[in-house]
Amino acid sequence: MGSCVTDTLYSNFANPSLKRDYCSLSGSDSGVESVHDGAKLARELIGNALQKHIQSIDTDECEAGAEDAFFVADLGDVYRQHMRWKAHLPRITPHYAVKCNPDPRILELLAKMGAGFDCASKTEIEQVLAMGIDASRIIYAQPCKTKSYLRFTAKQGVSQMTFDNVDELYKIKELFPAAQLFLRISTDDSASLCRLSQKFGAAMDVTEGLLKTAKQLELNIVGVAFHVGSGASDPGAFRQAVRDARTVFDKGAELGFNMHTLDCGGGFVSETFDEMAAVLAETVDKHFPPHVRIIAEPGRYYTSSAFTLACNVIARRTVEDKVTPGGNNSYMLYMNDGVYGNFSSIIFDHQHPIPRVLNTQAKQDGYRYSLSRDDAITYSIWGPTCDGIDCIAQQWQSKDTVDVGDWLYFEDMGAYTKCSATRFNGFTDKHETIYVCSEPDAVALLKE
Repeated sequence: MGSCVTDTLYSNFANPSLKRDYCSLSGSDSGVESVHDGAKLARELIGNALQKHIQSIDTDECEAGAEDAFFVADLGDVYRQHMRWKAHLPRITPHYAVKCNPDPRILELLAKMGAGFDCASKTEIEQVLAMGIDASRIIYAQPCKTKSYLRFTAKQGVSQMTFDNVDELYKIKELFPAAQLFLRISTDDSASLCRLSQKFGAAMDVTEGLLKTAKQLELNIVGVAFHVGSGASDPGAFRQAVRDARTVFDKGAELGFNMHTLDCGGGFVSETFDEMAAVLAETVDKHFPPHVRIIAEPGRYYTSSAFTLACNVIARRTVEDKVTPGGNNSYMLYMNDGVYGNFSSIIFDHQHPIPRVLNTQAKQDGYRYSLSRDDAITYSIWGPTCDGIDCIAQQWQSKDTVDVGDWLYFEDMGAYTKCSATRFNGFTDKHETIYVCSEPDAVALLKE
């Protein structure tokens, strides 16, 4: 990083006077300390960034692609989530799930806050190692690994990895016999957004056989891993998974393994985190003594609320109401991003992004000011591709008249969005991210 975090994070803003707009301050100009409210400041900073960017674009005159969708990311939000994690799960070291959002600034901040990393491919491992992160802070959390990737991890010294079947054990014996292995067990993930146990995880009735095979192969099993499903909502799933892990720990110890680490996987979401964390912390303390190392693999918990996406309305189509006498027209809005882009979370992650007006001809700053109009207009919102499935919202009610050139924004767009965007139909999968930071301590970390 440079001498000032804003120089790097906001390199697209050449004017030094903008630095105060994109960086939180702990006190006022008078030297009197003010009470810091990160969430309140975040909204101000995000609003400033959104407006400055769209005001720099004239959709009638700009170069092709200048009005592309863009993100505003608040690194302070990530910092607050980490502090919240430490307060509720002080014993559990988070290993951020890189697949969720491999944004380099997010990884940098998490690394400086002491997090580890859950990687599931060669590319993710390379990205983390290239940051200077020690290989011991990475777990290769992919039970079914590509052979060439396994050889790569052996060369790089990334020794912690998961497995869940006997064939994988023989592969590891051949290519990386010194690996530190975590036996991933299946869980009840029926209450999660994205179920994973149908694909990964060993049933409890086969775990003893896997442990014995590993012993015969002289492999090193050091722990147990589980995952209650992405976006989990049942605290009981954590409770049972920890109990099952304890059973496997005991059996492994009987066979002579030094079982020293429990990996509690992911499944954490901000809305239910406090409740889930309380159950997990209590259950872990009940079943695992203090000398056992505990890690987890949160992803969306850290990044979902940190990213706001702004999209330009590129076309509008009037739909006449020919059925209801005196009925109102509705409109189809076409945006420059869709389900093949950053709204891939609709398809792959079961999300329902909520559109909000950022800017129209009648309302220049919809992020901070609402309209007093009583009647609502009905819209549907579509992406830019030629595929009929490219729909963001089948029906959306708004008091604003939205037309071509106007802007909409979507909050909570930091998880499983840009990481799974495609170039279908020739549209870009690379969208600018403007970084702000609403936490002074996070700014200080990034300056180091």
